[in-house]
Amino acid sequence: MKYKSRKKALILLADGTIFYGKSIGKEGSAFGEVCFNTGTTGYQEIFTDPSYYGQLMVTTNAHIGNYGTKEDENQSDTVKIAGLICKNFSFEYSRPGGDASLEDYFEKHNTLAISDVDTRALVSYIRDNGAMNAVISTDVDNIEGLKKQLAEQPNMEGLELASQVSTKEPYYFGDENATYKISALDIGIKKNILVNLATRDAYIKVFPHNSKFEDLEAFNPDGYFISNGPGDPEPLVEAQDVAREIIKRDKPLFGICLGHQVIALANGISTYKMHNGHRGINHPVKNLITGKGEITSQNHGFAINREETEANPNVEITHLHLNDDTVAGIKVKGKNCFSVQYHPEASPGPNDSIYLFDQFIENIKNA
Repeated sequence: MKYKSRKKALILLADGTIFYGKSIGKEGSAFGEVCFNTGTTGYQEIFTDPSYYGQLMVTTNAHIGNYGTKEDENQSDTVKIAGLICKNFSFEYSRPGGDASLEDYFEKHNTLAISDVDTRALVSYIRDNGAMNAVISTDVDNIEGLKKQLAEQPNMEGLELASQVSTKEPYYFGDENATYKISALDIGIKKNILVNLATRDAYIKVFPHNSKFEDLEAFNPDGYFISNGPGDPEPLVEAQDVAREIIKRDKPLFGICLGHQVIALANGISTYKMHNGHRGINHPVKNLITGKGEITSQNHGFAINREETEANPNVEITHLHLNDDTVAGIKVKGKNCFSVQYHPEASPGPNDSIYLFDQFIENIKNA
């Protein structure tokens, strides 16, 4: 165990509320939207998930870092969260298969983290008052200066972030001799999604966020995929155009999370920013087609309008979130297109939703 002097740190919320803690190592300030994840494991996957870009992550589990990090568990090339807020930070780790401590991992990725925070009180406050912009900082004597900087930060609503995390150039994933070819639009794609597609005998070409339908079509794919990602889906007009064209041509299309929202927008269904979103690994969802329940992994701060979805003659709701009855899945009637608001690739223990990848491949087979 490392014993060393740790600098005092704070969390300043946009409404002026302050919580105190201690810095992990790196000093300075980090700005973003503060949100919380209720998962007990999978912190490395959370930190590297592009969907969390621009967010200050509060982890509700009491201990973070206790099993270290492992390089092949990254969901992207870098840490994507703006910063971490936790209760107890483990400087040592006990997993034999671990590569490094979380402290060393954060130092490598230049990530600001603070611990010894009353995360119960902070999460309770966010639940009551909603997700909002915040700053974590070791500059505890400059509160007025931090307030001024915080006031200049853009709000998540209306913010386009896909361009910040998408690949700049197309790349391939999987075996080029695989049976199926899939064009994937990267608006923040997680590595494990590509793994799940590749293990189902698919060869994937991943395209930048601003690619046109013609770019994706040139790969001559058997199916199309629109990925998860960060930010507000409404500014993603190009991605919506791609989805609209794929649906018009009745090509097999599957969307996850932000991709689900893009598909909804392409069908004239609006989206909205949620009070504090869904982020965790035990969210209950009901499949309305089979009547079965699923324990799911979720990470989203936006959702699609349920009333508009129900009123849309071309769209059917296939899944509902059982905590708040928000739309968790849709399919386009008479078209080879479906999407879900949650993450079937995450498999945080339960594999209840993994069938969705099989369903996509079946749709490709039957197209």
